[in-house]
Amino acid sequence: MIRVLLAEDQAMVRGALAALLTLEGDIEIVAEVGRGDEVVGAAQTSQPDVALLDIEMPGCDGITAAAALHTKLPTCRILILTTFGRPGYLRQAMQSGVVGFLLKDAPSAQLATAIRRAMAGERVVDPTLAMAALSEGNNPLTNRERDVLAASTEGASIAEIATQLFLSEGTVRNYLSVAIQKTGARNRIEAARTAEQKGWL
Repeated sequence: MIRVLLAEDQAMVRGALAALLTLEGDIEIVAEVGRGDEVVGAAQTSQPDVALLDIEMPGCDGITAAAALHTKLPTCRILILTTFGRPGYLRQAMQSGVVGFLLKDAPSAQLATAIRRAMAGERVVDPTLAMAALSEGNNPLTNRERDVLAASTEGASIAEIATQLFLSEGTVRNYLSVAIQKTGARNRIEAARTAEQKGWL
């Protein structure tokens, strides 16, 4: 039996996934959580072979949870299941120890197959997403540029961003200017939106 941990914040979706996977004769759901910050604790208790994580969860996102889980339980194979097919997310996930990245609109039979393939040591990535990630290239933003852009998504002023990140206002303006150029945007709001869509933030 393949022991699976499910992490999905929507109870109905989580229940449906658990029911579908339980119908497979070789898959057993050993833990279910609705928050990203509950993943590691549940995994340490249940010792799953595979963890199936959503990206968008309260507590912490699936990619952050995956990185923590990979550190604490490196033998567990981690698959991300998401509605967000952003190329940048795929790169981040792979750097966090994830072995599979699947979109929620894929047929349910593909999910069970992906779990088995992950158990066999394979990487399992939605082909459309893989192509998009390859054509997109690497994230061009530095960590600081990402921080400044992320802070500006809430509509904060230059002064507020500077205070929040312990930077001078001039430095914030410089980072924003470079980030706007790199994303090909007209202003910082558009740059933040573009970076978010590509999974760069």
